[in-house]
Amino acid sequence: MRIIPAIDIIDGKCVRLSKGKYSTKKIYNEIPLDMAKTFEDFGFEYLHLVDLDGAKAKKIINHKVLENLSSKTNLKIDFGGGLKSNDDVKIAFESGADQITGGSIAINNPELFKTWIENYGEDKIILGADVKNGNVAINAWNRISETKVEPFIKSYLKYGIKYVICTDIDKDGMLDGPSFKLYEKIIKKNKIIKLIASGGVTKISDLSILSMLGCEGVIIGKAIYENEISLRDLSNFND
Repeated sequence: MRIIPAIDIIDGKCVRLSKGKYSTKKIYNEIPLDMAKTFEDFGFEYLHLVDLDGAKAKKIINHKVLENLSSKTNLKIDFGGGLKSNDDVKIAFESGADQITGGSIAINNPELFKTWIENYGEDKIILGADVKNGNVAINAWNRISETKVEPFIKSYLKYGIKYVICTDIDKDGMLDGPSFKLYEKIIKKNKIIKLIASGGVTKISDLSILSMLGCEGVIIGKAIYENEISLRDLSNFND
């Protein structure tokens, strides 16, 4: 199972939120590159980078941060937040993203999202499935759609989607454990997807359970920044 550290960006700084609420913003590092290099120094190969300004503005904002991290580290970066147009996606890839994540766009404009899968390929496009009480949340988590997460994911399998990031909003940034039952249910119903769990990871034992359930990857943010899990222990997890 891949371990994927996270960096969320507001005003060019490395922050974390709780349950996606911007009012809970806490700045952990004013220089995201320093954080990214620390992850790389501990042997991590992947990075989950989220443009929170972009998510709110509904267009890419922090592509310069992406460009800086991609050009000055060897991390493979998946990038999300505010990608709503072909131009946004083009900028993200030109700025060094290895993959991009589309969540709200997959609900609001599925035809456009499908063209991204067709044009860039299944290894480049990640389906973002952010969940609250079983329903997909969109528009920077400000609106809960009527779409249930399992059929939402299944609907994109025929278009070749392979990677899915699933975040339980109520768990995000709360450090009270991941939504194991949710991930187990999704994997059982959609066995061919590569599910990346996100939200709530608090201790190393959480990773063992997620791996056992069949998650392909796990995104970890606040537990790192709050020193609940050490980067050394994380780097040793798959050894």
